[in-house]
Amino acid sequence: MSPRTAAPEDAHTAEPFVPSRGGLPALRRAAADCRGCPLHRDATQTVFGTGAADARVMLVGEQPGDQEDRQGEPFVGPTGRLLDRALAEAGIDPDDAYVTNAVKHFKFTRPEPGKRRIHKPPTLREMTACAPWLAAELAIVEPELIVVLGATAGKALLGSSFRVTQVRGTVLEEEIHGRPERLVPTVHPSSVLRADDRESAYQGLVADLKVAARALG
Repeated sequence: MSPRTAAPEDAHTAEPFVPSRGGLPALRRAAADCRGCPLHRDATQTVFGTGAADARVMLVGEQPGDQEDRQGEPFVGPTGRLLDRALAEAGIDPDDAYVTNAVKHFKFTRPEPGKRRIHKPPTLREMTACAPWLAAELAIVEPELIVVLGATAGKALLGSSFRVTQVRGTVLEEEIHGRPERLVPTVHPSSVLRADDRESAYQGLVADLKVAARALG
């Protein structure tokens, strides 16, 4: 490649890769070849959202983790099992939810060759680059409610001033990607697994999800 030829990822936007038609299947196929930012270089694969196109609630997390990157599905492993349990306890059927992430590629560091890959939060520029995928998912699913899982997802949807501790468990009404949306922010389920008092953190997550369940009616 000539030094003067810019790679697609240098533009930091997924927009050229997003198809204009074809629904979720077309989005998923196109996202597999996304080169909208440099994160695709090291990730195993794109991890796109899963769920029905008519889901009433959309759950938005941060980015895929190690297991998600390997398996190609969002919220698998211990974090996904905890989220499913919390949703069910709150009165939301996990099968009725569309689950996705603000960023579709796993960002990580590896302290030493052969060592475990350590999650690294995406930058605002990387979240912005990936935003066209999330906007397209929202336009197709048209959820009645968005559950925002954690600070990074909140910043991606609501801006850099978002603080999950200030608004968790409340119903927000905001314009997101040109559409009026209702959102309920809560913590990311992975933070529950890391908490010193895991049971208390889990009950806090369930309480927030019960607010979402009531908002759905």
